[in-house]
Amino acid sequence: MIQGLLGVLGSTVVWFGSIVVALVALAIAGVAIRFHAPRLGLAALVPVGLGAAAAVFGLDVLPPDPAYVTVVSIAIAALGIVAGNPITVWVLGRAKSPDPGADDSEHGGIVVAGDTGARATREVLRGGWIIGYLERIAIIAAIVLGRFEIVAAVIAVKGLGRFTELDNAAARERFIIGTLTSIIWAGTCALVIVAANS
Repeated sequence: MIQGLLGVLGSTVVWFGSIVVALVALAIAGVAIRFHAPRLGLAALVPVGLGAAAAVFGLDVLPPDPAYVTVVSIAIAALGIVAGNPITVWVLGRAKSPDPGADDSEHGGIVVAGDTGARATREVLRGGWIIGYLERIAIIAAIVLGRFEIVAAVIAVKGLGRFTELDNAAARERFIIGTLTSIIWAGTCALVIVAANS
């Protein structure tokens, strides 16, 4: 009787703590976006990393109520969508561009050397942050639903949509690094959700 009560209390603490940690990381990710401080977004690695480690090592703590799993899943999905922005920006900031003249623009793209003639510079990859949010929503939903072909379609649509802008080395590098970071982050979050629900 006492051992069963301690087991329920322990699992309640674990699941409630998971919710709190995920929500705190989500709030920090929001602050990171608002104040353009992508390093703060790395706080999201804590709950997702703990969830991934629990799944890898087969930690099986039954929730005292199915509502805990639902709330944790929603929090991790939100974290996957929102925190993907500062994490991707942070990773892109670590990558050196092969074009030293490529700068970030005020519209979310990058300014690169244009064709010879009237346009000395041009902006490419505009709207990347909005596309990133939509991409992560689609990838998380696809993996949670077990529809992996949607992930392939999202990647294909994104690549085809940006194809004409990838004639510059800086644009190609930024596109590849940003896309891979966003996809890996969303996929990891989705796998944590799947593991929590299995």
